[in-house]
Amino acid sequence: MLNQILHYFQTSAPSYWQAVWQHITISLEALLISVFLGLVLAYFAYQHPRLQKLITSFSQGLRVLPSLGVLFILIPFLGVGHFPALVALVFLGLAPILINTVVGLNQVPASLVETAHAMGMTSRQLTFKVSLPLALPYILTGVKLALVEIIASATLATYIGAGGLGSLIFTGLGLYRYDLLVVGGASVALLSLISMLTLDLIIRWSKRYAT
Repeated sequence: MLNQILHYFQTSAPSYWQAVWQHITISLEALLISVFLGLVLAYFAYQHPRLQKLITSFSQGLRVLPSLGVLFILIPFLGVGHFPALVALVFLGLAPILINTVVGLNQVPASLVETAHAMGMTSRQLTFKVSLPLALPYILTGVKLALVEIIASATLATYIGAGGLGSLIFTGLGLYRYDLLVVGGASVALLSLISMLTLDLIIRWSKRYAT
């Protein structure tokens, strides 16, 4: 097995790094879009309590959707390739960011909000100088959960022609190449681990900043 893995890297290193780059690229694209949409929807829900339950229920519904199911549902509407895979990953990454941001904003003490208003802060100043900094640990936790979900689900994007490390895994399954399975699976696990550890460090820093 080890000799097969070493031989693969000796003969196919460029294609491996291309798959890694495709996987990282589509994951980061999906994460950035999910963060933007999640923050916007969460702030809208925070400002409109009547709609908050509806929006959070919608995000909870997104969390129960299976990754492969989302990909297949989008095929009749968007076809195959990079874009439909990106849309599916955004759906999967949106829920944890939205939910955690709403929770974080709701944890901001009302006394601080009242004090900020008494000091003459506008709604925009209150958002960027008080609410978001205090909610940052919650937001980053949502980002961490979303990124791990996206990286794992991006392996399935191979099914609709989006490339990435999933191509190694499914090629290994089809050809009974256990070396490809190990290389692909271990690479996805390593990317997830690095993402978790990096964001854990950032979350610790944000908690110090928030306090």
